[in-house]
Amino acid sequence: MTTVEYRTLGKTGLKISVPILGAMSFGSSKWASWVLDEEPSIQIMKAAWDLGINTFDTANVYSNGESERLIAKFIKKYNIPRHQIVIATKCNALVANDASIWSFFRTDLKQLHEYVNQSGQSRAATFNAVDASLARLETTYIDLLQIHRFDPSVTPEETMKALHDLVQSGKVRYIGASSMRCWQFAMLNEVAAKNGWTKFVSMQDEYSLLYREDEREMLAYCKHNGIGVIPWSPLAAGVLARPIGTETTRVNSVNGAVPAKQLIGGDTTIVNRVEELAKKKNCKMG
Repeated sequence: MTTVEYRTLGKTGLKISVPILGAMSFGSSKWASWVLDEEPSIQIMKAAWDLGINTFDTANVYSNGESERLIAKFIKKYNIPRHQIVIATKCNALVANDASIWSFFRTDLKQLHEYVNQSGQSRAATFNAVDASLARLETTYIDLLQIHRFDPSVTPEETMKALHDLVQSGKVRYIGASSMRCWQFAMLNEVAAKNGWTKFVSMQDEYSLLYREDEREMLAYCKHNGIGVIPWSPLAAGVLARPIGTETTRVNSVNGAVPAKQLIGGDTTIVNRVEELAKKKNCKMG
């Protein structure tokens, strides 16, 4: 008997688990000190699977592809039928050949010949990224492909036609987006609608008690259009999961997934209030 809930993603018929298992911390500790290597990563995946979590969210850039490879190893190790698991991955960032490189901060790599057409949302880069992810995941299709960022260097038409063609090819079943302005997201969807192409079914945006910017427009836009919302960093990179001043490997890591949160304004009050409520209810903060 499972202990999680399954909900449809937006207006699609795709059922995903609540919660989803995020795989950014699975891969190689060479990428970041807080990332788990193969054995503990697969142990956590198995524990999540046993609880009924059927949806894993990763990205090509996480540990430079190693996160995707470990998901494939997990599926193979436990002989899990592909149709029983929902794999969501992302493309946009450059996947470096060196496991230790954090390409988010190495824009110079895009000028090297081996990395040309390997990042962004051009047709070439998107097709290359999907083929590489399919190889690492050892699968023939991706359930949900999300563009990790908006690419201002490429026309909306090129971005959306490439994604539409990937869906038509069967390599991708649904498309979503992540971390962009509401007007950018809406523009891309409008271009798709105008041309009869596949539209986004989900938005993965940063959303927590410490970051509520998307309440202004994005959440309302998604609700109005029946688009599923998959928040990332709901615990604000762990800040909401522990009392202020607590030291952890991730807090002390140079290559934090999200730059160290600088508490501003009423942030301290919010974190302290979460701690207070957790103590009152005799549970953990996060």
